[in-house]
Amino acid sequence: MNPKFCQCCGMPLGEGTDMQGTNADGSKNGDYCKYCLDKGAFTFNGTMEEMAAFCAPKMAAANPGMTEEQAEKAMLEWFPTLKRWKK
Repeated sequence: MNPKFCQCCGMPLGEGTDMQGTNADGSKNGDYCKYCLDKGAFTFNGTMEEMAAFCAPKMAAANPGMTEEQAEKAMLEWFPTLKRWKK
């Protein structure tokens, strides 16, 4: 099994379409989560570094034993491989 992750924040998208964002026409978008893409527009308009800082507390809370600093560092290493942040 190859899990899918949001190509903006890195959150697991899970099975089905419940966590998927929406395109401008209301259809589901398999690349982005519902928190990052709504009606075809990104909901977060900051930098990759700002996204990592915003997500770090949530990732640390979801991973016992991980600090916010460790979470942010991991995201800053991984985010450049995601579609939204690729250069």
